[in-house]
Amino acid sequence: MSYTLIITEKPTAAKRIAHALAESDVQRLSRHGAYYYKIRRGGKEIVVVSAVGHLFVLDEIDKGLKWRYPVFLVDWKPTYTERGNKWAKKYFENVAALAKNAGEYISACDYDVEGSVIAFNVLRFICKVKDGKRMKFSTLTTPDIVNAYESASPHLDFPRIQAGLTRHHMDWYFGVNLSRALTLSLEHVGGYWVLSTGRVQGPTLEILVRREEEILKFKPVPFWEIDLHGHVDGKDITASHVHGKFWKLEQAKTVLDRCKGKDGAVAAVDKSQQKHIPPVPFDLTTLQRESYAMFGYSPKMTLDIAQSLYEYALISYPRTSSQRLPPTIGYKKIIKHLSGQPWYAELCEKLLARKALRPRQGKKTDPAHPAIFPTGGKPKRLNSYQKKMYDLIVHRFLATFADPAIRELLRILVKVDGEDFAAHGVKTLVPGWMEFYKPFLKMKDVILPEIKAGDLVHVKKIDLLEKETQPPSRFTQASILKEMEEKSLGTKATRAHILYTLYERGYIKEKSIVVTELGKAVTKALEKYCPEIVSVELTKRFEMDMEEIEKGEKTGERIIKDAEKELMRILSKFKEHEHHIGSEINVAVQEHEHEQHDVGKCPKCGKGDLMIIHSHRTGKRFVGCNHYPNCSNSFPLPQHGYLTVLSRKCRCGLYLILVKSKGRRPWKFCVEHGFNYYKKKESPNKSGGKEKPGKK
Repeated sequence: MSYTLIITEKPTAAKRIAHALAESDVQRLSRHGAYYYKIRRGGKEIVVVSAVGHLFVLDEIDKGLKWRYPVFLVDWKPTYTERGNKWAKKYFENVAALAKNAGEYISACDYDVEGSVIAFNVLRFICKVKDGKRMKFSTLTTPDIVNAYESASPHLDFPRIQAGLTRHHMDWYFGVNLSRALTLSLEHVGGYWVLSTGRVQGPTLEILVRREEEILKFKPVPFWEIDLHGHVDGKDITASHVHGKFWKLEQAKTVLDRCKGKDGAVAAVDKSQQKHIPPVPFDLTTLQRESYAMFGYSPKMTLDIAQSLYEYALISYPRTSSQRLPPTIGYKKIIKHLSGQPWYAELCEKLLARKALRPRQGKKTDPAHPAIFPTGGKPKRLNSYQKKMYDLIVHRFLATFADPAIRELLRILVKVDGEDFAAHGVKTLVPGWMEFYKPFLKMKDVILPEIKAGDLVHVKKIDLLEKETQPPSRFTQASILKEMEEKSLGTKATRAHILYTLYERGYIKEKSIVVTELGKAVTKALEKYCPEIVSVELTKRFEMDMEEIEKGEKTGERIIKDAEKELMRILSKFKEHEHHIGSEINVAVQEHEHEQHDVGKCPKCGKGDLMIIHSHRTGKRFVGCNHYPNCSNSFPLPQHGYLTVLSRKCRCGLYLILVKSKGRRPWKFCVEHGFNYYKKKESPNKSGGKEKPGKK
């Protein structure tokens, strides 16, 4: 007897969908450790199974023993055939076994480009069907899931699928071909380091390099400001000269000499009111930026936490570019549910007492999903990161429904022998939405004393402050996201990963982003010989093409052919200058490699440096002295996982090593003293040694 097979993107979604649709008991069954669910609804038997993300990836058809480029002959292959992805095989086989007896197929993957591609590949390659129904939901709550099932569209969302397939081909073409070209250019001049660039990665790094150059070229210009410190009837007041910056010291000294030793008077007290409208709802980018500002979470970390809250059915789908909340989500119902959580009860009651609930809407929209909002579900067993993120989202949601805040601006003008000084204050008169967003509010009151025109100001001192102009500020992980969005680099779902990749490649470092010498060298070489690779305009053009595919206005085949022609032209130019590109990058690579692998001074010989070494003969890695064979000092290393030499030291003076590996928390150790030594003896931050420049 056939059944309906519902395919989800993740195991947590499969479980929630099964329990939401079941009219009786839910059977949880497994096959080789991969679970699926059997339920009944409306007299039908339904099986819900998870695809656990992408079960298929693009790869070149004709693989050679050595890297080559350009390569355009690619096809989809099972993810589990890739090294390190064997774990995906059980999910693949689980779906394949269940597809044999299915009579109807429904895609319940995330309603976005990636989710649509995941389901389409499963259906065509495993289930051997060309179409199926499509469920659309923005939350994993029971009402939304039931509605999505009962109103499922009869066909897959093919324009979105085509846009997704095209994007995968484009990213593979650009990423693989350009990264191979870069790495081989280095190899051909005797260097070795795996380099990467891509359709979005290259232009993003170029923006960061340009900012780095502006900072390095910046020449500070001195200026002077004059501050007055006095009191009126015992009330302190500080005011600054209305001229602001004095670019000539003589001019500032003239003012200073005129005012020294003299009292002043309040010439005017000006008050005005300013209305501050509520914030707009969160889209993914604004959530990532606010999360970084409030908690210091990276964009990738924010997305991962938000995704977990979505899977717990606590918030709506986070990968959205919308800043609008449609009435269909049920404002009143959500706020009533939130009022059941003690920490939001008082704020919710204030909103529920209103005649109407109207959130402030933002300008940005998304055809697939509304802005991010809490579902009203009660959190259970959240970790500290999830609690903070959930709290931020709830407060932002509630604040959008509140009244504008009214703040009073106060300007006190003080005259001293004809020279004007002004003090500025601000006071909140009506808190409005600020009361609802208070834990995350950046605006502060600046209270000035109550004084009136004509009051005598006793001047205690007048300071001449020497300052200088500051260079452009460095991009943070939040501000570069905004820049990428404005320049149409990447998508809301991919920007965080691009930034993460730049860090992993060693092209950038620090929270206030600093471009490494390696990042500069790669960008400079590409700018000089193949500027198209780091061109914002080229990337923007292809992004617009893919948007038109999603709208059904262009075909993916045409865009892919355009990309092939463009890449052939770029790579042909790259090949001409391959030796120059490799040579210019090689110097930076050698410096970077030494910095990345240097663990510290050898304690045995005192002359050499301890380095992470990968043995070509044995394939093993270890730490050894670079004065070998004069010094044979060495230490073993874990043979699995990604190693990073940190800037923090053990008390012995050697740098700590961070190990990241799948299925295990990152851990730190000292090669000489092991895992816990530096913790027991002394905090690594109090080792007394200076941080090594360039290390993370």
